[in-house]
Amino acid sequence: MTTTSHENSTRKRLVIRISRHSLAMAVQDIDDLSVPLAYTPYTIKGTMSITANLREAMKTLEIFSRDYTKVMVMVDTPQLVVPLDVYKESDSTLLYTHCYPDTGNSIVKDDIIGDINVAVLYSIPKDIHTVISDRYPSATFFNASTPVWHYLFKRSFSGGKRKLYAYFHDQSMEIFGYGQNRFKFCNTFTLDNSHDALYFILNVWKQQSMDEQKDEFHLVGEVPEQQWLETELKGYIKNVYFINPVTDFNRSPIAQNPSLPYDMMTYFIKGR
Repeated sequence: MTTTSHENSTRKRLVIRISRHSLAMAVQDIDDLSVPLAYTPYTIKGTMSITANLREAMKTLEIFSRDYTKVMVMVDTPQLVVPLDVYKESDSTLLYTHCYPDTGNSIVKDDIIGDINVAVLYSIPKDIHTVISDRYPSATFFNASTPVWHYLFKRSFSGGKRKLYAYFHDQSMEIFGYGQNRFKFCNTFTLDNSHDALYFILNVWKQQSMDEQKDEFHLVGEVPEQQWLETELKGYIKNVYFINPVTDFNRSPIAQNPSLPYDMMTYFIKGR
């Protein structure tokens, strides 16, 4: 729905990012991309559920008092990656709840990434879905990692070396790599510290039979103890790189906000 007030006469897009531990919003002027992105992280109250925090934010933040041309909701919940050639949408809930039995009170949705030939299944708690849909009935939901996976797949074609990626966010690490227009590996690890990250990375590197002299490992996102982890990895892998979003996104003004989550940044700059 497009607003008619003078302040909001231009078309604007609201993006809401929801995870188990955080809530953030950003507004983009669709008609004039030179207008700086308005990013609003919300301070979570630990004694309240994420749904209660979302309700409170909608009551108190001015950003929710407006209407928007588009509302997009990025959801960080566990994913299940299914090859498209065996995927049936009618089986999505059964597949997902079999792998994640504790998500029964949720709605299962999918993102189709045609370039990688996968369906990404993820869940949205029903109460969160209701809160957002009541306020924004035409909101579009998608998994927060989808823009990152899609962009890094396209980026992986640069150079002729095999690559593995570790994407850090929300106290977790996703390790993935591509081959023949598919995921060769994709898994998520819960992290307590950078030592856990080092252990998981080296195990996956060995499992995937990567060449420590020729192949590449790329770190991206909120890397814990980044310098320490890079130094330790270089003791085992010659080509270790940190993807700096400012330079990688050609100094886009959006990428120069260090508080903006990498997946949000990628969505605004590269789409999903």
